[in-house]
Amino acid sequence: MYIGVPRETHRLENRVGLSPYAVSRLTHYGHTVLVETDAGAAAKFSDAEYERAGAQVVFNTEEAYKRADIVCRVGLLSSGELDLLKPGSTICAFHHLAVCPREDVERLMELETTIIGYEIIQDSYGDHPILAPMSEMAGQMAMHLASYYLQNTVGGRGTLLGNVAGVAPPTVLILGAGSVGYSAARQAVASGVHVIVVDEDLRKLRALSREFSGQVVTAVAGMAQLERFTSIADVLIGAILIPGAHAPLLVTEEMVRAMKPGSVIIDVSIDQGGCVETSRPTTLDDPTFVTHGVVHYCVPNMTANLARTASRALANAALPTLKEMTRKGVTGALREDSGLRKGVYLFNGRMVNEKVGGMFDIPVAELDELLDMER
Repeated sequence: MYIGVPRETHRLENRVGLSPYAVSRLTHYGHTVLVETDAGAAAKFSDAEYERAGAQVVFNTEEAYKRADIVCRVGLLSSGELDLLKPGSTICAFHHLAVCPREDVERLMELETTIIGYEIIQDSYGDHPILAPMSEMAGQMAMHLASYYLQNTVGGRGTLLGNVAGVAPPTVLILGAGSVGYSAARQAVASGVHVIVVDEDLRKLRALSREFSGQVVTAVAGMAQLERFTSIADVLIGAILIPGAHAPLLVTEEMVRAMKPGSVIIDVSIDQGGCVETSRPTTLDDPTFVTHGVVHYCVPNMTANLARTASRALANAALPTLKEMTRKGVTGALREDSGLRKGVYLFNGRMVNEKVGGMFDIPVAELDELLDMER
């Protein structure tokens, strides 16, 4: 099977779809991996490293797409890249189709592509194994970023994200007790700050409370409680995920207006539209803006700033799935793996994801029926 690894074209997307190690494992089993020249340069993976791993380095983007049966990317395709696709190919990436332009979705359908979203693939436990390392990194980064943006020189409140004798610790409010929320809470507890985690899932909240021996305040919060929590927060971390769907807007503009001057919002949910009404996507070279005196950090690809670690973590997590698809074929792997089936947005151009189909008012087909027709 031919596997393409194109260079990412989105601005400041420094990550790469496969690391040299992942390439070496795939070529070991007889597959051909086509890596576009300099695809890994920003993550400090050289073309020579890919060649030593067994890859063929190709010198134009079109070749990485047109010759590939499976394309391994990081982020969603740009509108300009759609014409590079080979009809009927399979594209694996963090697609986030819920925030993709409708015309791009329709073009992918016309090309009869199979779109597999790393963010919605599940394992036998119902967890998201490929999304998890990115979420863990984002949670850790959120606390480091918050600590920086609380400084006076960058518009912050001038508050140390730590614990100083005789001074009350700052409050970190985390919306969501999933992988991002857990990692952020762990960093926050280690810093000695006051931590509040809000989620609707009592099972997750109980696990978090046990893990941190009661050092974290947990709550199932309605709007009135959220208003109270946001008003006392020095840092708010949005970590809400509804797999495959737009993130819900939990924090209203009025809540932001009532927050402390110089407080910080890190909206990690921005890659799915954001969970704060005043959030809007920003970039790594211009990551923040101030609204109602509150610093907002809303970079959708925040882990791209730690591209080497992120690329290696992504490739390691995706490798078992890629091995399965290359060994059994995409259709064969989908038939045998129910968690992988949950990761499919489009199959041969047919919409099979109910949430995205409903959002765009596109008829949704049953994936199991389509797979049966392939026999």
